[in-house]
Amino acid sequence: MVLNSKLPKSYPLRNSPGLHIHSVGFGTFDPALFVNPSASKDSVRIATLEALEAGYRHIDTAFSYGSEKQVGAAIQEWISAGKGKREDLWVTSKLYNTFHNPDDVKVGMELSLRDLGLEYGGFALEFIPTAYVPSVDYTPVKRPDGRPEVDIPLSLNYMSTWRAMEDLVTGGLAKAIGISNFSLLKTARLLSSNLRLKPAVNQVELHPYLPQHDLLAFCALHGIHVTAHSPLGGRPVPFVAPNAHLPGPMTDKTILSLAAQYEKTPAQVLLSWAVQRGTSVVPKSVTGERIRGNLVLFEMREEDVKKVSEIWRELPEVRTDELGVAQGRRANDPRLHVGFDIYREDVEEPIVEGI
Repeated sequence: MVLNSKLPKSYPLRNSPGLHIHSVGFGTFDPALFVNPSASKDSVRIATLEALEAGYRHIDTAFSYGSEKQVGAAIQEWISAGKGKREDLWVTSKLYNTFHNPDDVKVGMELSLRDLGLEYGGFALEFIPTAYVPSVDYTPVKRPDGRPEVDIPLSLNYMSTWRAMEDLVTGGLAKAIGISNFSLLKTARLLSSNLRLKPAVNQVELHPYLPQHDLLAFCALHGIHVTAHSPLGGRPVPFVAPNAHLPGPMTDKTILSLAAQYEKTPAQVLLSWAVQRGTSVVPKSVTGERIRGNLVLFEMREEDVKKVSEIWRELPEVRTDELGVAQGRRANDPRLHVGFDIYREDVEEPIVEGI
């Protein structure tokens, strides 16, 4: 792995003593597969194998990506070729929204492990605090408009899902558990619910256009490591991408200027900024040169780190909460898709009287 010696190669997981997470992991989400589910998924296998050969040892995937079999095939091919061992790898998967019922949590994890060809995972993350009503085969029940049917009470009772996930660790199916796409409000509520195990990580969208300063500080206070998904700005599927028409941080004038000054790519500036401020990253790519290039991190001057951290304030379109407080610009925003705002900080949604 090509990392500046002054930047950490890994971070200790304070809520899972003895475990570490690599600073740079490889993301395997391919939005093209959502647009065209019949498309070949072999590009995911090829990219994952290339990432392993480039030096990545943390592979980030999810049941909902629909390509865990291809990720698993790449891992097995790499191991069979004698290039590494299973214990060298940290594999993160995420519990899909149709497995949030406590009785279904283990089922969801076992299906992911089966597809990955693994006996255990590194992380298991509670993926998005929104529970879908499952059909018999665990695909979401759809509304007449094609959107998923949401189990509102269970979406608010993500604590019950978490308690079932704790058993994944004691049962040996996961080394550690964490959360994904949890707001500060929802993270705080989870922590207040008498947990046996605290989240080791919160994986959230995080980049200079959405720096998540408050959430980062809160998680640090409670020993929760933060991993940045979409660290280059994000390219989500169309139905949760209301800002897709707007330029992202990869083409931001400040990022381009710093890339020229340091003689690095814009992606390397963004990833180095994230790691330098204490978060791990899971960038994705299917291009060999970019896969390798995303491992090349460097230490920036502190004034440049601060400059990047404040870019979001200059954006012409910035999302604000219900109190009018600026929050930055999200690439991935599922409000219209599920019908409520999981990222709202002043009050918890979905709002249901009596719950």
